[in-house]
Amino acid sequence: MTTIVSQAVRRRLLVTLFTTQSLFSAAQIVSFAVLPIVAVQIAGSDAAAGLPSTVTLLGRAAAAYPVGWLMDRLGRRFGLSTGFLLAMGGWVLSALALGWGTWWGFLLGTLLSGMGRGIGEQARFAAADVEMPERRAKAIGWIVFAGTVGAVGGPLLLSPSEQLATRYGFDPSSGPFIAGAVLAYLAFMLTLVFLRPDPMLVGRAIEAELPGYTAASGPGRSVREIFTDWSVRLALLAMVVGQLVMTTIMVITPLYMSRQEYGTGAISWVFMAHTLGMFGLAGVTGRLIDRAGSVTMIAVGSGVLIASAVLAPLAPNVPLLALALFLLGLGWSFCFIAGSSLLSNALQPQERGRVQGASETLVSLASGAGSLSTGSLFAAGGMTGISLGGLAFALLLLVATAWIARFRAKPLPIAGD
Repeated sequence: MTTIVSQAVRRRLLVTLFTTQSLFSAAQIVSFAVLPIVAVQIAGSDAAAGLPSTVTLLGRAAAAYPVGWLMDRLGRRFGLSTGFLLAMGGWVLSALALGWGTWWGFLLGTLLSGMGRGIGEQARFAAADVEMPERRAKAIGWIVFAGTVGAVGGPLLLSPSEQLATRYGFDPSSGPFIAGAVLAYLAFMLTLVFLRPDPMLVGRAIEAELPGYTAASGPGRSVREIFTDWSVRLALLAMVVGQLVMTTIMVITPLYMSRQEYGTGAISWVFMAHTLGMFGLAGVTGRLIDRAGSVTMIAVGSGVLIASAVLAPLAPNVPLLALALFLLGLGWSFCFIAGSSLLSNALQPQERGRVQGASETLVSLASGAGSLSTGSLFAAGGMTGISLGGLAFALLLLVATAWIARFRAKPLPIAGD
């Protein structure tokens, strides 16, 4: 792949995607940190604390598919730029609504920022477009690794942004939203200027040079036909189940630890371990998936999730609980990156935007289902009930992976996609 798009150009596209995702991840985290606080402040009721997060999730799920569909026609640069602009507008509106004391304006702002996130998360598929099939998991892994930059940089911006807002006469809680808007604007400008040629065009050029390539006419297969492909089904199942199990256990862990009389310092250490598992090793995870194959690593990921679900309720101290949450993040990373890579390789270039957008919608809904169900599971069975729910889904994924790889007529790539 040197005659159409050089290695230097593809490297520049990957660096641009990594940089914009680092900025966008930091923007999400710095704004998310104050969401429940501002919600209670504007609404005047503790019952409103969780509503902005729910609205954000709805926006994320609603925007992912239609903009993915548009990406097939207008390209990745258009789609990602749209996502960053929506998020920027949402955070600006949230800051203004805070000053005005307007509850519905604040919710609209969180909806727009959620829509931007649902689009921005698809940058990993743009990274897959610019790499050869055997290196796509590595490319996706580096984009996921960009979340580490956000996890570190986002919290560091919290206090300075509040101080800056106060200095200029604004409510201090508006500072993180303004910081998020600035970071989203930077991501938008970098995408507009440097994400050229469009990754989707690069992906189609790469596909045309692969052995056995035959040019496809029209928009490709129908969505219904695509979803009969067992590679697509397994990829979606891996991403959805990984997200569901991770969210279910992660969301309730702070409450569980507080009930066990652990302090905030201990909770912070456990979540640092969890973040390391999710993002910190993603670059290495991508390389490993390219070597061993997506299907193999989905099976490994489900096994790691099973280990985490078993260990979490049994952990008698902070180090073992941190290990359980680290494994939870690592299992998610395996399933998420391997599933994303398998999905990219299973689709024709002209099908990728809409199907990958649909996958992002499903992942968002899985995250919502995990968040909504965790309270009732915890009330019914404590941490053991939560873990049993996660264990059941992880076992389902493991069995489904083994069955699909062994018994489906269409062979799946087991080692080296």
